[in-house]
Amino acid sequence: MEYRQLGASGLNVPALSFGTATFGGGGEFFKAWGTTQLDEATRMVNLCLDAGVTLFDTADVYSRGLSEEILGKALTGLRDKVLISTKTTFKMGDGANDYGSSRQHLISSCEGSLRRLNTDHIDIYHMHGFDGNTPVEETLRALDDLVSSGKVRYIACSNFSGWHLMKSLSVSERYGWARYVGHQAYYSLLNREFEWELMPLGINQNVSTIVWSPLSSGLLSGKYRRNQPKPEDSRIQQGGGHGPDTNFELLYTIIDALDEVAVETGKSVAQVAINWVLQRPTVANIVIGARNEEQLKQNLDAVGWNLTTAQIKKLDAASEVPPIYPYWHQRQDTRLNPLPKFY
Repeated sequence: MEYRQLGASGLNVPALSFGTATFGGGGEFFKAWGTTQLDEATRMVNLCLDAGVTLFDTADVYSRGLSEEILGKALTGLRDKVLISTKTTFKMGDGANDYGSSRQHLISSCEGSLRRLNTDHIDIYHMHGFDGNTPVEETLRALDDLVSSGKVRYIACSNFSGWHLMKSLSVSERYGWARYVGHQAYYSLLNREFEWELMPLGINQNVSTIVWSPLSSGLLSGKYRRNQPKPEDSRIQQGGGHGPDTNFELLYTIIDALDEVAVETGKSVAQVAINWVLQRPTVANIVIGARNEEQLKQNLDAVGWNLTTAQIKKLDAASEVPPIYPYWHQRQDTRLNPLPKFY
């Protein structure tokens, strides 16, 4: 397994991590993602370790803590061999302080995650989303305290806008507090908006990307085909999707290109789609999920090889969409804005 440095830190992470949102299946939304219970979760953890995947990603909100509990049990006796990433910010209860990134919520959330994961520290602690009601200074000071206490090793964010991340980095620099070294973000061949603002920011500020949903909720898995019925057993069809409505014409154009590259490489459509993301600037890690052991084995085979330059260009062309303002305007003069040449 290839390891990559995580942003402006000394931490090396595997190119793939295993996302455990499928653990537990609590509630209708997460049930559509998966219902993996402890026995199978333990087998999947061991499959990951055999493949060199030592980073496991979860969140307190996944099945209201059940994912963390199952992961903690599945890692019994393995804590010194793995890295654990979890997240907080979203609603975890009915109380007035049961959500957000306030000092009150962060400290109680961290304690809850530590308890459920049965560990004394979290390796990468993410703000699952930006809290516009809490001062950034309060959030980052609380996170810095958690790092100083040893309960958290590194901090990261997720689903931030460019200004959310840049303001946070500025505040951390101003006060000498721990800074975000990673940004867990949505990025795939079907959804390349990440490239417009967040990728150039990551390059400039040395913030690595941890990619979630590289297959766009399974749309790039190969199950969706032009002029064929949509698969009823898919996560999206069962209510577990996310984001705006899908541009299916664009999707099918991308699938056509993926099919061609899959034949050339002898890999599956999903493996090619994941490998494309792995070769993008700032990407340190991709979170792969799986409903079952067979899906996990297939996704693990997305590494250990690389697409050619010609294959990448073919996929780039098939998935390109016109950027919105001001990005299309900035790209008119690459002498002033050279970053687009990286992608």
